Amino acid sequence: MRVLVTGAAGFIGSNLAEMLLQRGDTVVGLDNFCDYYSPARKRANVAVLATYPAFTLHELDLRDEAGVARIIAEGHFDAVAHLGALAGVRYSIERAPLYTDVNIRGTVNVLEGMRHAGTPHIVFASTSSVYGKTERLPFKEDDPLGQPLAPYPASKIAGELMGYTYHNLFKLSFTAVRFFSVYGPRGRPDMMPYTVTDSIVHGKSFKLFNAGEMYRDWTYVGDIVQGLIAALDRPLDYVRLNLGRGEPVRMADFVALVEKLVGKPARMETPPAPDSEPPITYADITLARTLLGYDPHVSVEEGMTRFWEWYQREALGVAS
Repeated sequence: MRVLVTGAAGFIGSNLAEMLLQRGDTVVGLDNFCDYYSPARKRANVAVLATYPAFTLHELDLRDEAGVARIIAEGHFDAVAHLGALAGVRYSIERAPLYTDVNIRGTVNVLEGMRHAGTPHIVFASTSSVYGKTERLPFKEDDPLGQPLAPYPASKIAGELMGYTYHNLFKLSFTAVRFFSVYGPRGRPDMMPYTVTDSIVHGKSFKLFNAGEMYRDWTYVGDIVQGLIAALDRPLDYVRLNLGRGEPVRMADFVALVEKLVGKPARMETPPAPDSEPPITYADITLARTLLGYDPHVSVEEGMTRFWEWYQREALGVAS
């Protein structure tokens, strides 16, 4: 299979691209190496991918309509994994115009390129944040999505809706996968697993909202990638699917796990959670199990052990 992976230099995108390459697919990556976090980290991810002969990289911004159209037209792809986006709920709060431009306009550029090239299938990276402060637990895909808490999830809801429009008008197969608190090797430095680990290692203080009395459905990146590949392999017309573990973890317990791994106590501030943060995320993964055979199996303890081993190698230079 020939696959275009947007955001291929990022955390999830690079893990996906590598797993596709390992199974023998041809992968074309697209990334603009923006400085939302260190471009050097993304270059390191791509250096691993570049060791595979079946990998090609285009350094391009999703907002470049003509460039995106050209890459898709020339690629003759069987499917597109559209992971490229500006991420981060809190970072988006004062940057609605930027998130609109990159995440919505960029997605439309990909969809336009696909319909003109005749590319049949796209898997779109969405987020559990689209659910907002829903009181329905666990989160189910048919929940109404009219109250996003920040520009980032609002932009992802818009992408899902635009995907339906292109499915309806141009018969594109569109699968939106809603990620739940993904963590693991190559994890972004702005995300909680990295931030907490790095802070504990270096004796720095970090914020733990509501004294850790919040819950997140932590999902290991390898399990997420297995779900992504299953979604790429199985066009389903138009569908939205939760990719989580289905086992919310209390944040205070998560920090305690990291303390145990590092062998040092955490220094924390415990302010109230901002309005952008729901008290819990909790995935109902029944539909993904049924349609994709999705079966997450890596526990948080095992997954964070793998992350800690990666962090020691990459951030501390400790040989494994």
